Amino acid sequence: MISRRFLIGGAALAALSSPTILRAHTAEPFVLADEFQPREVRVREQHAPGQILVFPRSFFLYHVFDTERAIRYGVGVGKAGLAFRGSAIIERKAEWPAWRPTNDMIRRNPDRYAQFADGVPGGPNNPLGARALYLYREGRDTYYRIHGTTEPWSIGQSVSNGCIRMLNEHVIQLYEQVPVGTPVTVV
Repeated sequence: MISRRFLIGGAALAALSSPTILRAHTAEPFVLADEFQPREVRVREQHAPGQILVFPRSFFLYHVFDTERAIRYGVGVGKAGLAFRGSAIIERKAEWPAWRPTNDMIRRNPDRYAQFADGVPGGPNNPLGARALYLYREGRDTYYRIHGTTEPWSIGQSVSNGCIRMLNEHVIQLYEQVPVGTPVTVV
């Protein structure tokens, strides 16, 4: 018997199995490295279907869709010392989210972030990209997100201020599959 989650996961994989070619606000197309293309994989330990696992050192996010089965996506992660670790819950989701750098981001790099102190409206030029999944711990916003990006070349690198970034088309797929309340573990 095929479970609904298996069917959804398989459909997601089929939709994402072709090479990702993006224009993402660049003059030249961007081709995602094969190792970061979404693919169905087995997970070694049993994790609850629906759970999201992030392994920042290897630049992968796993969405467990069935017992011992997951879709693996390539991600970009935070620079050393800035990355989120531990468990959280997706408490909020947003399409084309608005964004404002945190005060710490502005203090660390005013040349880059001070110009955005009043915020950036949602849309194709917003650094959070097409979708954002907001991570909360014990009911409080951690200020870390799983989100899209306007910098697709950053997938597979430690370049952000701690968030987990995905290609826009991949975060849209994930956004559609995970409800508010989804557990996220960043190892």
